[in-house]
Amino acid sequence: MTSKLNLDQNVIASARNHAKNIAESMQEFINAHTTVSTERTVLRLLGVDGVDDVERPLPNVLVDAIKDGGGLPKGIAYWMGNAIIKTGKTPQEIAEAVSLGQLDLMKLEPVSMEEARKAIEPYVEEALAKIRKQTAKREEYLATIGEGKKPYLYVIVATGNIYEDVNQAEAAARQGADIIAVIRTTAQSLLDYVPYGATTEGFGGTYATQENFRIMRERLDRVGEDIGRYIRLCNYSSGLCMPEIAAMGALERLDVMLNDALYGILFRDINMQRTIVDQFFSRVIIGYCGIIFNSGEDNYLTTDDAIEAAHTVLASQMINEQFAVLANIQEWQMGLGHAFEMDPMTEDGFLLELSQAQMAREIFPNASLKYMPPTKFMTGNIFRGHIQDALFNLVAVWTGQSLQLLGMLTEAIHTPFLQDRMLSIENAKYVFNNARHLGDEIEYKKDGIIQKRAQKVLHDANELLAQIEKDGLFPTIEAGKFAAVKRPFEGGKGLEGVATKDNDFYFNPFIEKMLGGAK
Repeated sequence: MTSKLNLDQNVIASARNHAKNIAESMQEFINAHTTVSTERTVLRLLGVDGVDDVERPLPNVLVDAIKDGGGLPKGIAYWMGNAIIKTGKTPQEIAEAVSLGQLDLMKLEPVSMEEARKAIEPYVEEALAKIRKQTAKREEYLATIGEGKKPYLYVIVATGNIYEDVNQAEAAARQGADIIAVIRTTAQSLLDYVPYGATTEGFGGTYATQENFRIMRERLDRVGEDIGRYIRLCNYSSGLCMPEIAAMGALERLDVMLNDALYGILFRDINMQRTIVDQFFSRVIIGYCGIIFNSGEDNYLTTDDAIEAAHTVLASQMINEQFAVLANIQEWQMGLGHAFEMDPMTEDGFLLELSQAQMAREIFPNASLKYMPPTKFMTGNIFRGHIQDALFNLVAVWTGQSLQLLGMLTEAIHTPFLQDRMLSIENAKYVFNNARHLGDEIEYKKDGIIQKRAQKVLHDANELLAQIEKDGLFPTIEAGKFAAVKRPFEGGKGLEGVATKDNDFYFNPFIEKMLGGAK
């Protein structure tokens, strides 16, 4: 791509190299550690599901038992393989026996790691086959009924009741939406377990459960077949259960997942060690099954100034990109986030927003950029809000964004009604159609406002990344360099769920096979 912003390619390369070194240094920490949620993910992929008599998910029951017995450093895959050999039971049957107090995995006579690995191999292959089948089904839909044009029209449903969510999702799809995001209920990211089954109550959103994923996927497939357009499904692979929810998304054919290497640390006060380890397995799964991940840099601009802190967004995008590379995620799966969040009273603010969006597209030309709408300065004046959203839509089609979360004219008032969503979809369709090839026709003034703004943001991001490489990512977060939020290395939620791996006696068969089998 020729740079319309006259960006210095050497500076881009320098920034990307700093980000690569940051991610690789963190990978050393990741490779040496595991977490309870990473190990629960292995169990879910092996087929363990359901709850005990007091509603504890069986993956939690097993991993907690192993952790309490001091066996977590060896990994749950070893203990399950050992139990399969010694009991002849399936993983699900083993989980049920443990939950009933009929079996103690750590009291079984141990076998070698290779024997355990061989014992669970059929279950690993069965899980991977299920995921590949879902990926193939998506590809079949795209090849037969097709999908909407980019930028994809991306809207949310958030009733708290999955059965009402599917009705609202169908209405949005029929109105023209390409992606339906089911907003997760408030604070689910802080639960160290995944709720079980279909749910009908939630505040500010609906619980992310595997059954809820299945229900929504089934309805969207039916609607997509009827209207002749594949409808993508989005949910959240974040919080204390990042990799578990990614696994559920892979098994139920989600297409987009909110998944960020730093978001949980900054905005949910989840321990940084826990998050960094968990994000790796979650992204390995996402890479393997063809899900697009959405990173959360747009949130930085809700707690920090969109003009002054823009370089932190770019720096984080580059770090997220390099973490994704290490997980074998392809460029088109990288939904790197940014937002239209400047104060609308800023003189020439539109030019600055345009510069930011064009810069993101030029630096990440093959990424599925996720562009987020104005929220911070929405006032409840629905008429001004609708205009702000129209300008946001204009920048998006002008600069070739990929996933466009549509702004709602009632953003500052309430959760969208059906008619609010319809008006937002009509707004975007009108702007996108009328300005479809505007970006191909426009060049920017040399050394003008737009070019200089992008060049400065890139320069500042490169300097920040160089400093992060020198200081380390963890100390940078402790210092509050991202989103003006400080988090302590040993603080936050979930640190007790982190364990150092046994150097000589640990394996995770899914990471090994998914990385080996990635496209």
